Amino acid sequence: MSDASPIWIRPARGARGPQPTHSRDEIVEAAIALADAEGLAAVSMRAVATALNTGAGSLYRYLSSRDDLLDLMTDRVVAGLRPFPEPAGEPVDSLIVLAGRQLALYRGHPWVIDLLHRPTGIGPEALAWFDHCLGALTPVPCGSAAKFEALAMMTGVVTLFARTESAAPPPAFTGLDLTVYPHLVAAFADPGARRPDLFDRTLRGLLTALLYD
Repeated sequence: MSDASPIWIRPARGARGPQPTHSRDEIVEAAIALADAEGLAAVSMRAVATALNTGAGSLYRYLSSRDDLLDLMTDRVVAGLRPFPEPAGEPVDSLIVLAGRQLALYRGHPWVIDLLHRPTGIGPEALAWFDHCLGALTPVPCGSAAKFEALAMMTGVVTLFARTESAAPPPAFTGLDLTVYPHLVAAFADPGARRPDLFDRTLRGLLTALLYD
């Protein structure tokens, strides 16, 4: 059974048991390295303990459950967004810079996207990040609800782009008769030049509409 109190306010290890051979930080770093190399499914208490050359039971001196570990991993990765860039220019410009930082982080640790929905995973670093984003929106006259909506949609767009980049290519239409789909045939025949600024354009249009409507 997991400890009822959040992992963020618990001691780094339990009071009982022998002297620790590893720190909570070492456990979290080993788990992140495992997730980066093999994906989130590979992260178990046993696998992390093996990476640290110790027994799985010893990890429970520091953590109550795998959920605790996932929460700590998420917050440690989010800490990679520091140092936060200072707001510059228009608020939307500042948010696009911040979103670019998010996208780079998710590219480096794609597994963290699957942990973003966990309410227990909103730790000190995530709160600091959102606080900074809200600070960048200080000049915008809309209410707090609209600002929270804009930040939620910003993270959604970042997640979408990160997932799209890491996804497998779409299936080919080999063997299908496309002549019955004239609009598809025309589009494939003349796709036009690909615009490289889709991320910027998407966010700029969305954030402007949400914050200044």
